[in-house]
Amino acid sequence: MDGSFHEWFEDRGPRCCLVDMVDDATGTVFGLFSDQETTWAAADVLRAWMELRGVPRALYVDRDSVYVYNQSEAEKLRGEAPETQFGRMCAKLGIKIITAHSPQAKGRIERGHGTHQDRLIKKLRLKRVSGQAEANRYLREQYWAEHNRRFARTAVEPDDYHLKAPGKRELDAIFRLEQERVISNDWVVRYEGRWLQIRRESRYAPAGGRVTVSVGRDGSLKLYYRGGEAVWEEIPAPLPRKLAATVGPQPIEIRKKATPPAANHPWKRRYLDMPEQRVWAAR
Repeated sequence: MDGSFHEWFEDRGPRCCLVDMVDDATGTVFGLFSDQETTWAAADVLRAWMELRGVPRALYVDRDSVYVYNQSEAEKLRGEAPETQFGRMCAKLGIKIITAHSPQAKGRIERGHGTHQDRLIKKLRLKRVSGQAEANRYLREQYWAEHNRRFARTAVEPDDYHLKAPGKRELDAIFRLEQERVISNDWVVRYEGRWLQIRRESRYAPAGGRVTVSVGRDGSLKLYYRGGEAVWEEIPAPLPRKLAATVGPQPIEIRKKATPPAANHPWKRRYLDMPEQRVWAAR
């Protein structure tokens, strides 16, 4: 799997990325256009591939941050190997991620990009396609079928090692973005500027308690706490303290009546009449 940035629509549309996959055994190709080579762009292509052919055993990719997490030196010393969002999806599907360490190592798919940048651009021009939605429809319905019919080959071994793809409901649960968030004392979780109120399970939230925020391709949001799905509702963001003090009824300020100073108060005496200043003046 790899992404190819190019002027696919020439001067008819903006520059974009073709994320595609090629089967190493047969040369069969499938891909879709996207603005960038993102997690969702890769996930959309992988899911479409699985619906057509099944679950691949491994994916050969470059070291782009979409596919693999670049460890810091501290993480290497601690033996930590965090996964990317796409890597976590693949792990749930049993797909092994294999990384290439140079463009030359990905020669097969890189040569394919050259072919598509020649043939596909001309076909899109003849079809007068200028947008991603229309282009992806053309890829699904015509281009890949014609391309694979001409260039794909029969595998050396007849066995197909793709696994059977899970059902739609299971795939919907796998292809989601997940992040951890800390629960505040009032059972509120903040996520992307939103305030999510979880239904209380006790009077006080556990200190440092964490929930998993799960976001689907359609933007649907779920919260998971202690292994189960939590019930929640979105609430308005509270006003800043300074602004909140100016909103609503204001407390009545009661001022005490000023008491005039006594006749012998220093404020009513001349500066030089004060004992300390008379001593100073005599000097």
